[in-house]
Amino acid sequence: MFDVIDFLESVGRDAQWRHAEAEALAVALTGAQVDPELRMAILARDERRIASLLGKAPFCCYINPGKEDEDEGDKDKDKDKDKDKDKDKDKDKDKDKDKHA
Repeated sequence: MFDVIDFLESVGRDAQWRHAEAEALAVALTGAQVDPELRMAILARDERRIASLLGKAPFCCYINPGKEDEDEGDKDKDKDKDKDKDKDKDKDKDKDKDKHA
């Protein structure tokens, strides 16, 4: 299989192979140890067949953002409550100062 990958890589690196005739590809393939069925798929430029013969299935990646952990949400709520308590304490202190002034 590595000969096939090496061959496809070398063909992919050289732009002249993009529109090369099947005969030229056949000559280039003679040096590589390639399964006859795979050789036919390469010469026919059948991408799906090449992929299936190499064992490559279609691939799709879906990214789903994770849900916030309940613990993290509770921590945020606790922080907000602590801030509110601190604000209330500050307000009470200001009221006491106003009363004594």
